[in-house]
Amino acid sequence: MLIIGICGASGSGKSTLAEELERKIQKPCVLLKQDSYYKDHPDMDFAQRERINYDEPGAFEHAELTGDLQALRDGLPITRKEYDYKMHRRCDSTGRLIHPADVVLLEGIHVFYDAAVRDQLDFKIFIQVDPDICLLRRVQRDIVERGRHVDSVARQYMDSVKPMFERYIRNYVEYADLIVARGGKNARIVDILAFYINSGMVKPEA
Repeated sequence: MLIIGICGASGSGKSTLAEELERKIQKPCVLLKQDSYYKDHPDMDFAQRERINYDEPGAFEHAELTGDLQALRDGLPITRKEYDYKMHRRCDSTGRLIHPADVVLLEGIHVFYDAAVRDQLDFKIFIQVDPDICLLRRVQRDIVERGRHVDSVARQYMDSVKPMFERYIRNYVEYADLIVARGGKNARIVDILAFYINSGMVKPEA
């Protein structure tokens, strides 16, 4: 099994790159999103959940993600994890399983943060995009796909997204095996990566 981590700022194009890569890989492949591993807070009301900093590493269940990656590597299926962005709640599909595959793609803003998760990654990709472009993409995504208001998106960007990028995410580049410019719409790099994966030139770590 080959596990590939895709990291970068919010709005950098991680999901796009992962989805395009998944489409072109000619082997059994599954895509995991770190956002699905947000911690759940059933004891909080909506207003309290809305104030959580979802851009800091502590917002994620890193141990749960590590366990799922290890289970897949051991040939075991895992429960599909899901997250409701509008309600800020986990909504895992307990009846739906993800089965092991030849290639696992994992994308998220902090997939290089936790050493145990990093140790599961055979190949690490960091997406480097101008922060202004990331902001524009995030505004569009959060309003159209997640039902957010522009004031809320702007406030969150200034209060947590930008500070967390400066403090953590920009430094993850040091862990990368490959740095990708222009984000997920870089068709050339998608084709190159898919070729290397399909041909077996990108291999699991020994």
